[in-house]
Amino acid sequence: MGFADRYADALTTYSKVVLAVLLVSTAAVGYGAANIDAGLTIASFGSDSTEAQKLDYLQSNFTTGDENTSVAQVVVRGDDVLTKESLIETLRLQQRLRENETVNATLREGQSTVGLSNLVATAAMRQERSSGGDSNATGAGAPPARPPSLDAQIAQLESMSQSEIDRVLLTVLNPDRTAAGPVDPFTLLATDYEPGTTTASARVVFVFQQADSSGDALSDEIIAAQLATQTIADRTVESTDAFVFGAGIVDEESGRATGESFAVITPFAFLLVVGVLFVAYRDLVDVILGLAGTLLVLVWMGGFMGWAGIGVTQILIAVPFLLIGLSIDYALHVVMRYREARADAPERAPREAMRAGLAGVTVALAATTFTTAVGFTSNLVSPIESIRQFGLVSAFGIVSAFVVFAGLLPALKLELDGLLERLGFDRRKRAFGTGTSAANRLLGVGATAARKLPVAIVLVALVASAGGAYAATDIDTSINQVDFLPRDSPDWMDSLPGPLRPGDYDLRENVVYLNDNFVQSRDRSQAQILVEGPVASPNTLDRLAAAREEINRSSSAITLASGRPSVDGPISTIRRVSARNDSFAQVVAERDADGDGIPDRDLEAVYDALYATAPDEAAAVVYRTDDGEYRALRLAVAIRGGADTGTVTSEMRAVAAVVETDSDLTATATGQPIINEIVQQGLLSTLVQTFLITLGVIVSFLTVIFYRRYGTLSLGAVTMVPVVFALSWILGAMYLLGIPFNTETAIIASIAIGIGVDYAIHISERFVEELARAGSATAALETTLAGTGGALLASAVTTAGGFGVLLFALVPSLQRFGLVTGTTIVFAFLSSVVVLPSLLVLWYRYLGTDTPVGEATVGATGD
Repeated sequence: MGFADRYADALTTYSKVVLAVLLVSTAAVGYGAANIDAGLTIASFGSDSTEAQKLDYLQSNFTTGDENTSVAQVVVRGDDVLTKESLIETLRLQQRLRENETVNATLREGQSTVGLSNLVATAAMRQERSSGGDSNATGAGAPPARPPSLDAQIAQLESMSQSEIDRVLLTVLNPDRTAAGPVDPFTLLATDYEPGTTTASARVVFVFQQADSSGDALSDEIIAAQLATQTIADRTVESTDAFVFGAGIVDEESGRATGESFAVITPFAFLLVVGVLFVAYRDLVDVILGLAGTLLVLVWMGGFMGWAGIGVTQILIAVPFLLIGLSIDYALHVVMRYREARADAPERAPREAMRAGLAGVTVALAATTFTTAVGFTSNLVSPIESIRQFGLVSAFGIVSAFVVFAGLLPALKLELDGLLERLGFDRRKRAFGTGTSAANRLLGVGATAARKLPVAIVLVALVASAGGAYAATDIDTSINQVDFLPRDSPDWMDSLPGPLRPGDYDLRENVVYLNDNFVQSRDRSQAQILVEGPVASPNTLDRLAAAREEINRSSSAITLASGRPSVDGPISTIRRVSARNDSFAQVVAERDADGDGIPDRDLEAVYDALYATAPDEAAAVVYRTDDGEYRALRLAVAIRGGADTGTVTSEMRAVAAVVETDSDLTATATGQPIINEIVQQGLLSTLVQTFLITLGVIVSFLTVIFYRRYGTLSLGAVTMVPVVFALSWILGAMYLLGIPFNTETAIIASIAIGIGVDYAIHISERFVEELARAGSATAALETTLAGTGGALLASAVTTAGGFGVLLFALVPSLQRFGLVTGTTIVFAFLSSVVVLPSLLVLWYRYLGTDTPVGEATVGATGD
């Protein structure tokens, strides 16, 4: 008696004990689900590259004033946002933000809001004091020591005519003027503004909030304040349109859109799954058992996440869909083999039939569980934490599915069927796919093709696989964070019942508008150049000036309406401080040998003076150690929204090369766009590495299993061939559909391998088993595809359909994920029931074994 027979005998003999133990275990594991952080987050993708380490260095040693600060942007747009009315409206908006308790509680100390209206009002007040001979007036271009109050700024603009305001605007927006304050006025205007004019299509007001430094996630208070800011802006800005953008709004709307998406698609998915199960089972009790078992698997998964401290991300949302599909697959195989066992011997009692059926399917389920778990566990070598978590949670869920459907479900079904039959109910049912049904005829295509054209089928699959593999070498690896943001719901969803009807979402359109029209200071819209080494040596700043010219020639750096790139570094800081401090300007002039405004000798004295005059601004661009040594410089470059990360990386590396060529300096181009590009480029290489590891482990495992059971060393490799085919097909399909292979779709490989191995093992295992009874490959295939193939068909339809309903999601990334995953499952099914049968026929002819299997032998030529 083999292991499978002993296992089946023990489970059916002690079914009540098995039920009790597994139900208690479910309660213990599931208890951890209460600890899950249910707040949905958009998965972040980190890296341990040199560039990532340098970015950490920048964040640790340069203080930009934005630490522990969240920034919300109030965008005002219309035909003309530089009118007196519009400028006053945004000043009143700032007033009302301070008056609102929810918002005011989060505002940072000091100047918590800044916009063009503040600069215009302050400049007008400064001009009046200067013309009036005020002895307290500061020098030209210098801001007052303390900004005037908002009341004073409003009163100033209200006292002026539009023409007077226009004159001040032209002064503030003079492209040849060096901004004395910390904010370049051109960063507050849309980039389509024409210098020398007094009209503009859009401008922005920044609202700075004090964020909690204890973690990466924004606090509920910050999120509530940003939502309140949107409400206040809608009520205050009446002459033009206004919207608010901030990380809190992104978190809130993305989470709400995802929740509403699932509220819409869950009923569709449920009806689809239940409908297919009713067609497959044709029995209410078995449908309920299958759904109950699936629910228990999700409980195990949730409990594990809670105990492990893993929160919910958009990537992990895919895991329940995966486990639902795999659970249905396991349940179908167990129930259908049980039904086949009863049909083969009608006199069998439920206990004997379950023992026979479970003995026939246990090894396949165990092998499937191991190989599928290995396929997902391979993600643990990924450099991306969210993908590692996906692999870990999926692997645990897959093992849980085996525990539930190879242990709890058979025991529970056995007890229920015994009880129902004692009450007079006949529990004998026909297995799906058997008989003369349409499903049986459909599944018979694979057997017919294998009998008539096995070589042709394999060659066609091989050619398609080669094409897919070739296409994969040119597949796009870019990622656009905008695609993680929700779209507005389609019109047909407006007719859904109230609880299911999603809200309106302008977030994605607003972000696109911001990226296209404004300089963005978000991490994902900024590249940085870290310069290390003897940064106080002569001509260092001249090298930075040359780097700035290289930036000006790049296509990825954003160009302000003033015609200049938005670059913050030592040179711009020196010029800004010189414009408002004559003493510092003198220090700079004395060390400027060629008179170009850039000091080129005795730079240590310039840095000392900069720290003495404007320590906060100096610390943002020049790193000085506690003992006064100058170690590094920082250059921050604003990048066009939506710029290709590959282009950004190559252009910023060229900028870094300008700095370090023929010098002792080391310059590194870094920043989130560059790190993202490095992560994307590493995905395909990681895929190849993990696939080879997974392939080796699975083939070795299957070889051992099939050799010990059937005496063949080649069947394990043959079983994996259609899995490789299906993976190459999906990569080719992604190329043809223009779907990039990136952090969003990287887990597709795991799903293709996991599901593909599951399907293929069931076919190969059943085929070899049936050879003992059928005596010929053709007959064995027909029985295999009718029985096991029927279970696979029902499983594939439910799983692919479950993922397919994600096409109705409001988030484009979820839509693409549903499309690709559903297609992956279809390919895995087709390769298993069409290609694998032909491979098995050829294997039987040429690579079989003479080892006895029951009453027959597998093959005739030896291994």
